[in-house]
Amino acid sequence: MSEENFAAMMQQWLKAWQPQGEAAVALQNEWRQRHMALWQAMMNRGVGDSLSPAKTGDRRFDDPAWGESPIFDYLRQAYRINAETMKQAVEMALVADGVAKDRLRFVVRQVADAMAPSNFAATNPEFIRKAIETQGESITQGIKNLIADLEKGHISMTDESAFEVGRNLAITSGSVVYENELMQLIQYSPLTEKVAKRPFVVVPPCINKYYILDLQPENSFIRYAVEQGNTVFLVSWRNPKIEQGHLTWDEYIEQGVLKAFEVAKAICRTDQVNALGFCVGGTLIASALAVMRARGGNDVASLTLLTALLDFSEPGELGCFVDEPSVAAREDTIGKGGLLMGSELASVFSALRANDLIWQYVVSNYLKGGKPTAFDLLHWNCDSTNLPGPFAAYYLRNTYLENNLRVPGKLSMCGVKVDLGKVDMPVFMLATREDHIVPWRSSYLGRRLLGGETTFVLGASGHVAGVINPAAKNKRSHWINAATVADPDEWLAGAREVAGSWWLRWSAWLKQYSGGEAAARGRLGNKAYPPIEPAPGRYVKQKA
Repeated sequence: MSEENFAAMMQQWLKAWQPQGEAAVALQNEWRQRHMALWQAMMNRGVGDSLSPAKTGDRRFDDPAWGESPIFDYLRQAYRINAETMKQAVEMALVADGVAKDRLRFVVRQVADAMAPSNFAATNPEFIRKAIETQGESITQGIKNLIADLEKGHISMTDESAFEVGRNLAITSGSVVYENELMQLIQYSPLTEKVAKRPFVVVPPCINKYYILDLQPENSFIRYAVEQGNTVFLVSWRNPKIEQGHLTWDEYIEQGVLKAFEVAKAICRTDQVNALGFCVGGTLIASALAVMRARGGNDVASLTLLTALLDFSEPGELGCFVDEPSVAAREDTIGKGGLLMGSELASVFSALRANDLIWQYVVSNYLKGGKPTAFDLLHWNCDSTNLPGPFAAYYLRNTYLENNLRVPGKLSMCGVKVDLGKVDMPVFMLATREDHIVPWRSSYLGRRLLGGETTFVLGASGHVAGVINPAAKNKRSHWINAATVADPDEWLAGAREVAGSWWLRWSAWLKQYSGGEAAARGRLGNKAYPPIEPAPGRYVKQKA
C-alpha cells in the first residue's frame, strides 16, 4: 500500500463518517462519558490503590507497571476507549462497498496499533523502569539495535546469527538434479529401503523461500515426507535479480512446475507423479495442471494443496492492498520488466499482524534494548524474496483484482485456455483456521472449481504454524468432515475435531496413490540429470 493510497483511504473515512444522525451522536456522547468516568476514577484513586487489574487481555499492557501508576493506568485505558471508538466509527461509515469498508477497517486498525502508548518512550513505564535499572544502558543498546536494523533494512525478529541455510536449516540430505534460470530442482535421498513408485513433487511459494518446509529435522515437512517412503523432489525458486526481471507467469508454469514434473518422471521412470502446492505454489500448480489437461496430459495422479487460493472472491486483508490504480501502476512500472522488491512484500505481510510482527519488536528491541531470541520460523520470515515484475503484475490482476482464474476459459496460459474444472485428479486440501493470509473459508471455495474428488481438512493455528505441525510432536488439532457442501460454515458445523497433527492423515491419504513400491534408489538423478550440487543448492541462499 502506497502512502498515497493510505492517505486517500483516510480522507475517504473522514468524509464518509460525518458526526450526524442519532447513532453518531450517541457514539460521541458515549466516548465523552467514558473519558469523564475514567478521569474521575483516576482523580479519586488513592496512593497504592489499583484501579484495574494488571492483566487486561492485551499483552501490550500486561506488565504490572501499567497498573501500579495512576498515570500509566490512565493512558492505557484512555487508549482503549479511543481505539474502540475509532473501530465503532468505521462500522458507522457511510460506505456501501464491502471492499472499501474492509480497507477502512484495515487502515484504522493500523493507526490504532501505531498509536498505542506502549510504542513510545515517554508513555511506556516498562521503558522507564528498564532505563533506571540499567542506568541508561538499555537506551544505548536500543539505539544500537535501531541503527543495525536500519542498515539491514528490516526489523530483527530473531537472533539471525543462530541460523544458516545449509548449516542448521534446510539440511535434509539431497542433491540439485536440474536447474534453469528460474529454479533448481532438488531430489532428496531416501530414508527407507522401499519407496513409492510415483515420485512426490513439491511446489512451494515463490513469494518466500522453500525452507519453511525444511526448517530443522524435528519440524521438517520434507524430511517427514521422505521418512514416509516418498521419493521427494522440490522446486527451489530463484530469488530474482534485475537480470530475471523479465520472467512471466507462463514461464513459472512451463519452466518451473511442468519442468519439475518432467524431470521427476524421467529420473524415476514413471508416467505420473504425486504433487503438492503450498500457498502461491498451490495457485501456480493448479494453473499448471489446467495447462497440462488442456494439452491432453495426465502427469499427476494426486494433488495436495496447502493453504492455497483458487477463488479470490474473498481474499482477506491482502485484498486491501489491491485495486485498479495500484495494479495499473505496477503494470506501467514493472509489468514489462523489473522487480517487486522483497522488502515491500515483507512490509505488507507484517502489516497484516502489526502488533505481533512490528510493534512488539519496536518495543522490545528499541525501547527496552533487548535482543530477540532464536526462532527458526521467524528467521525464515525475515529472509525475503523478490518477484519478477511481469509475473507479479499478471498475478495481481488476474487473481486478487479480477478473480479470472475461477472462470473456465477466461485465461490463456502457455498458449492454451485453462479450466480448473479439468483438474480432475483426487485432491487433499488443507486450510488453517486462523490464517490471515489465506482465509480458510476462501480456500474452501476452491473445492467447487476443481473437477476431481476433494478431501478437505481444516487445521488449527495460522498460515505457517498450522502447516508446520510435526507429526512427532502431534500438537494442536484439525477438523474433518466427509461432506462436500458448498458453504464452508455448513461444512464446519458438521465437522469433527481430531486431536493431533494433520500430517498423519495426509500421509495415509497419499499412500493410496503411490503406484506400488520399489526398492529405494542408491543414486540421485540419472544420466540425463546428474547431481549438480548438494542440497539446499545456491538459489535458496541468494538474498533479496
